[in-house]
Amino acid sequence: MKIAIVGTGYVGLVTGTCFSEMSVDVTCVDVQESKIEDLKNGIIPIYEPGLEDMVHRNYNAGRLKFTTDLKECLDDVEVVFSAVGTSSDEDGSADLKYVLEVARTIGRNMNKYVLVVTKSTVPVGTAQRVKSVIQEELDKRNVKIEFDVASNPEFLKEGNAVDDFMKPDRVVVGVESDRAKEIMERLYKPFMMNNYRLIFTDIPSAEMIKYAANSMLATRISFMNDIANLCELAGADVNMVRKGIGADSRIGSKFLYPGCGYGGSCFPKDVKALIRTAEKNGYSMKVLKAVEEVNEKQKSILFEKLMKHFNNDIQGKQIAMWGLAFKPGTDDMREAPALVLIDKLIAAGANVKVYDPIAMDECKRRVGGDKVVYATDMYDAVLNADALLLVTEWKEFRMPSWGALKKTMHQTVVIDGRNIYEKKELTEARIEYACIGK
Repeated sequence: MKIAIVGTGYVGLVTGTCFSEMSVDVTCVDVQESKIEDLKNGIIPIYEPGLEDMVHRNYNAGRLKFTTDLKECLDDVEVVFSAVGTSSDEDGSADLKYVLEVARTIGRNMNKYVLVVTKSTVPVGTAQRVKSVIQEELDKRNVKIEFDVASNPEFLKEGNAVDDFMKPDRVVVGVESDRAKEIMERLYKPFMMNNYRLIFTDIPSAEMIKYAANSMLATRISFMNDIANLCELAGADVNMVRKGIGADSRIGSKFLYPGCGYGGSCFPKDVKALIRTAEKNGYSMKVLKAVEEVNEKQKSILFEKLMKHFNNDIQGKQIAMWGLAFKPGTDDMREAPALVLIDKLIAAGANVKVYDPIAMDECKRRVGGDKVVYATDMYDAVLNADALLLVTEWKEFRMPSWGALKKTMHQTVVIDGRNIYEKKELTEARIEYACIGK
């Protein structure tokens, strides 16, 4: 089978590469010439464990191709996946201009049947808009060519995306014809050999499932952060509370870890988009609005704990930060708590030194090269520091040498934004320690 993937960002590149690993003939399309040339030369634009080797292997085998011209491959492919970006507009709704432009290009240039599959996260009703745009372009050409649209939302976790795609717990596909269903069954069959679930729905339901799933996970995180903040006031231990409620089979233990807020490319954007979708339909998502409010406040909690420790004066203090990416396993800093924290620290007059195993270049791109000092390693970051803020729970941060910190820090204050350290251990090392929800 031959398919095209439009968009070589996180979703598109992972999707195309994983399909090619199953011997599907894949052409990845992107309008950015520099990105396509980099991919042809083996330069991967994102960090994702296992992806680079897979791209090289399938490109060299001829199963994975890269081009800037969708028109040149339309006559050869049976399926076109649209995986272009859908950033948030100012009001939080999803920006569909790239999705609809892909539809126009297809309508203007298709000469035979094609199944157009929306892979990007898009609001309910987008597939019908895509269908209308394609049909409008065909009408302008005065031609009658059959085509189908489908929705196939992605459920990839950054840092684990390749495994998520190759061994999915479920694949959701929204279709409106038997032909489209048969094509998608054939395409995903190699991934279903171990009884992974292929779930077919109508198209609007498939579009809603992605937003609902991410919003539910975001709700669990914000709920636990709210509980953690109450635990501190009431004298409870949020880790004990988490274990107690997580043992309930109706609740489960996943996404019940308190911290300094969620970020990334999905949760913040999808929560906002679902809130706006509801408003457009005359409904208020009160729970999700609270989820968003709690999360934005939580991104400032490490700063607030730091200010409390130093009596609201950190002017001239040397503050170290371990972790910049919104989560381990990625260099993604979209909506990352670290960005909020850096801004607040600088505004309060602190000197900031940061370290992240992967996201240093991304931080320089977003924050700039002179607002903060970029450390060479985790121990360089804490040299002469008055406090250390743990922001991202990378594995290399989990067992630091407390003795080394005692020798190199000016004041040994550790504020743990991910609850990965044991208070007893730090207390015995005579290090002042604060975390979330204790």
